[in-house]
Amino acid sequence: MSMFGTLELQPEVNEVVESMVERLRTLSAKSKGQFIAVDLRVDILEKKSCQGDSSLKSKSCYGPEEIGMFLRKIGFNKDTTLYLTQSRWDSSLDALKDLFPKTYTKESIMPIDKKAKFLDSESSELEKVIDFYMCSESDVFVPAISGLFYANVAGKRIASGKTQILVPADIPGSSAALTDYISHYVSKKNHFAYSCFC
Repeated sequence: MSMFGTLELQPEVNEVVESMVERLRTLSAKSKGQFIAVDLRVDILEKKSCQGDSSLKSKSCYGPEEIGMFLRKIGFNKDTTLYLTQSRWDSSLDALKDLFPKTYTKESIMPIDKKAKFLDSESSELEKVIDFYMCSESDVFVPAISGLFYANVAGKRIASGKTQILVPADIPGSSAALTDYISHYVSKKNHFAYSCFC
């Protein structure tokens, strides 16, 4: 239970996360202050094979353009604000930004005076902590990469009642309902966070 309920940020990290969330909410004025967090990191996508199993219609990861097309397919418009776990902009993200102009990385929304400490340090642990909390605080979470980070964020979100976790999938048809993409952790209540809180 303590795993999801009592994790507390150090004051300085908490301050950075709060300022980033506030910045995104301000940038999201046209969508009532709501934003989507997408776990999308170019370095990991390059290491993984994102081809998936065509017979199962499932993949372990989705690229920037695929995520953009997925979000448009399920009804999000170009004014939707996206936060990516990618630290700095990469040209491979341009296709996603074409579909969603309000797409941001940590570098673009982090307070200037905090960038040296949190983005230029030798360790990427602080960045991972920031991403965990940004993905936990967003109105919607979309894991473009399956794995432990997705499972941990899902647990934190379930514990706090933020169950809008949408998982990309290749479901045939020109349109599909949001409910078709709700994470199995939520739809089947098969995340062990439910045994702690429900």
